[in-house]
Amino acid sequence: MGDIGQQSSDQQEINITWKGKTYPIHVSPEDTVQVIKRKLEIHTTVQTKRQKLLVKSTSGPLTDDTRISTLIIKPKQKIVMLGAPEEDITSLQQAAEVAPEIQDDLDFVEEIDLPLDQQPIIQERLQRRIASVEPKILNPPRPGKKLLILDIDYTIFDLGSAAERPEELARPHLHEFMSTVYQHYDLAIWSATSMKWVEVKMKELGVTTHPDYKITFMLDHKAMLTVNHPKYGVFDCKPLDFIWAKWEGYHKGNTIMFDDLKRNFVLNKENGLVIVPYRKSHRNREVDRELMYLKRYLMLIVERGMEDMNVLRHKHWKRYLLEWNEKN
Repeated sequence: MGDIGQQSSDQQEINITWKGKTYPIHVSPEDTVQVIKRKLEIHTTVQTKRQKLLVKSTSGPLTDDTRISTLIIKPKQKIVMLGAPEEDITSLQQAAEVAPEIQDDLDFVEEIDLPLDQQPIIQERLQRRIASVEPKILNPPRPGKKLLILDIDYTIFDLGSAAERPEELARPHLHEFMSTVYQHYDLAIWSATSMKWVEVKMKELGVTTHPDYKITFMLDHKAMLTVNHPKYGVFDCKPLDFIWAKWEGYHKGNTIMFDDLKRNFVLNKENGLVIVPYRKSHRNREVDRELMYLKRYLMLIVERGMEDMNVLRHKHWKRYLLEWNEKN
């Protein structure tokens, strides 16, 4: 998507990301952040007063009067925009009936002594998500089953490589993995992209049409929360409490989530397993066996009668696998 207006010789291109899209904005060194916001309003319909721009080299949102020449932006580095169009805010207000608080969803988490998941602002945001966002339910949960949640990009799908057919980008052994663990785990998909993309990709990969397993539900970026983490900075994460509030059969003890980004687990560290990213499928499709090892890990959890998976530290899953295999 090109920027509006002509680019003069003294201008530079700054890339802004918002909701998974990148917007190249051309500005002069003497321009201020307010100029960027006005251009973004044209592209995104997000009013300038709703926008917050974040860059890794700063400790908070950029102020409107900050000059471009003072920003420390590395080549190819992107600035993140937070903000919502008026129509989205209005729909959230109506759904959650918390009109005076909606704008707070774009504020930053205060640095206080409470753990991140216990901070009041996080709990408030979570309740708004629970009230206003509904999962895409494909099949009913099965009583007594554990829950496995899977990310898409670089977890079960190579987003960065080119291929003639979508199945060439699927992680090796995907369907065998899903079919086997489905015996004891309900399966869910949670992606940081839009639901439209999730539905298309899962259909292309044959995940939602496979005869040997079924997907219980799917979630997209709308169910994620924006947090300010002392290590990772400002980003969106996946709060599992959202799911546990929707279904009483799922809880901390029977839920596990695979994702290639550790930061997605910051609100539920004990339930996350960081999977090795699947990239360069043309080189790795013959040698990648991550899902086969994880299939064995999940099945051994069941075989060993572990009703509460919280007794495990999933970051040590490979060590557990070796120990359990030696005892069998």
